[in-house]
Amino acid sequence: MPQTSIFQERLTAVRHKLPEWEVDGLLIASPSNRRWLSGFSGSNGQLLVTANKALIATDFRYYIQATHEAPHFTLFRHQRTVEDTRNFLAEAGVPRVGVEAKHTTLEQMDELMQVENITWVGLAKTVEPMRQVKTAAEVQSIQKAAAITDAIMAQVPQIARVGMMEKAVAWELEKALRQAGAEALAFDILVASGPNSALPHHHPGSRRLQAGDALIVDMGAQVDGYKSDMTRSFYLGEKASVPYFELYQLVMRAQTAVFQQARPGMSLKAVDALARDVFARAGHAEHFGHGLGHGLGLDIHEDPFLSPRAADEDTIEVGTMVTIEPGCYLPDWGGIRLEETALMTEDGLVPLTHCPKEPNIV
Repeated sequence: MPQTSIFQERLTAVRHKLPEWEVDGLLIASPSNRRWLSGFSGSNGQLLVTANKALIATDFRYYIQATHEAPHFTLFRHQRTVEDTRNFLAEAGVPRVGVEAKHTTLEQMDELMQVENITWVGLAKTVEPMRQVKTAAEVQSIQKAAAITDAIMAQVPQIARVGMMEKAVAWELEKALRQAGAEALAFDILVASGPNSALPHHHPGSRRLQAGDALIVDMGAQVDGYKSDMTRSFYLGEKASVPYFELYQLVMRAQTAVFQQARPGMSLKAVDALARDVFARAGHAEHFGHGLGHGLGLDIHEDPFLSPRAADEDTIEVGTMVTIEPGCYLPDWGGIRLEETALMTEDGLVPLTHCPKEPNIV
């Protein structure tokens, strides 16, 4: 399907939702929602969609780009003044407009409130649920990003060496990702060694890698705006210690259980429990403190979220892209996490990341 047809379909889907949201129009300013709905990838812009109009407001830097990337939207030249905002909203001519409650700052809302004769309706979610099921083109972009990440993650045993600082390893990996074709990093690379590996979102610092360390590397590439995400855990030594090997195998069993048993239509909470129950039976329930995974696409963290805190009625459907990342973290010792980017199909989850799980770095 041509990209133009995709954006036409997305516009139609939004227009069908306006009565349910009890609004006459929808204002979109968050970058990922804006790009998904229009195709526009610039850093500044607003979309305004009504039953019969689709407008895009942006500044001088992006006039030509917006015309090329978002041909289904009528360009409004906006130079970031309140008067321009008034005129832009007047173009739509609707009295009741939905606004992204999670993405609109107080300052932005104050500016909108200065526009007369419009009632603003805060919407907790707008197009986010529509973004969960990926098109073939979106899957292809994520597959390309995953393939780049696979190739560079496989180089970690050659890059990481005893005596290197965590941030030096991260820098070498960043360069390699860009040289392999990533247009950007999906997120800041995580390199956590020794006791730092017990911190799920550790920022790589000046600690030097030591023999016998547990090492976690979490990274992803971006292609066409779409992200991949993968984590591998390593042991700095010729042969992993018994405690490390046993914990590594436990995390492997938890991840394998999810890939073997998760099916479309299952609740997000039930998918999370497939891994969580493995840790609980091994006496490590308290050492797996984060959710099993998250959706990803234009954002590195987007709906759905596989978590014990997910709503009972929220399910995972065919075409949903998620990460599967069980981990076990022992304070003052270290941690192990394994993560794949995966697509839910009619037959279950299929991993898009394939880097071998070989923990030893000799």
